[in-house]
Amino acid sequence: MFVSIYVLRVKLTVLNIPTVLIFYFILGELENGGSIRLKDHTPTILKSNKLGVVIPFRERFDELLEFVPHIHSFLKNQNILHEIFVLNQVDQYRFNRGSLINAGFKEIMLSFNMIDYIAMHDVDLLPLNPELDYHYPPTGHVNHIAAPHLHPRYHYASFVGGILLITKEDFIKINGLSNNYWGWGLEDDEFYLRLKEAKIGIHRPGNLSTDTSNTFRHNHDRTVRKRDMTKCYNQREVTRKRDRRTGLHNINYIVKKKHELLIDGVNTLVLDIELKCNKTLTPWCLCSEYGMKNTKNQKKGK
Repeated sequence: MFVSIYVLRVKLTVLNIPTVLIFYFILGELENGGSIRLKDHTPTILKSNKLGVVIPFRERFDELLEFVPHIHSFLKNQNILHEIFVLNQVDQYRFNRGSLINAGFKEIMLSFNMIDYIAMHDVDLLPLNPELDYHYPPTGHVNHIAAPHLHPRYHYASFVGGILLITKEDFIKINGLSNNYWGWGLEDDEFYLRLKEAKIGIHRPGNLSTDTSNTFRHNHDRTVRKRDMTKCYNQREVTRKRDRRTGLHNINYIVKKKHELLIDGVNTLVLDIELKCNKTLTPWCLCSEYGMKNTKNQKKGK
């Protein structure tokens, strides 16, 4: 199979701009083999899908300074148009990855309507193998870059965390992520159930030259960055179930400020996001209050 590439001379007049030459380079494969010849065809402008890299974030600036230039260079080598968005949680509540992504997605769609798909990307997971493909996901699929057979730590079949690419249409279709998950973990497991119910397939990289030891660098020191795995109130019971009440449609937040940062020459937009917590529905957004309540009850002999 090969693709013949022709330089096409096209007259284009837009807003009185003089006639220019546009060069189209058609890169790709033909599903049924053979070749394609464009010389005798009317040329059309090909649209490149633009990726929004969304990074749920709190107090990980050392990792961010390394991640931004790394991912920019990685995507640039794949000729992927992209923007980088840091979703910085600035409220007093426990970290909520799902709600940050929901809030960030809404803001991006309001202000950056040219974004066609997003990469939900952990700041501490750096892709090393250039064979990892960040292009637009196949129709009806998400692209799980950090697949179980490649991720340094998580290897169970339903794992969809770490790095996952999804079109904006599919993200809206499945109502984003649950907002119930304050603290570390499980929000991606619930997201897996949303994907399965919507019959959205999960595409994962195959036949790579690397494995769990060298496909990514997991930039996480568990002694320095301890995970908030506390379970309080009825959190354990509620967050083990499929959440049909919350998601993208009812995320509650305020953008306190926007910062345009230049990190090693790479433009980065930081959104300071203040999440809101309904303590009647998810009182575990602040487990410290649970500890105080229990201490008072013990003193009263309850």
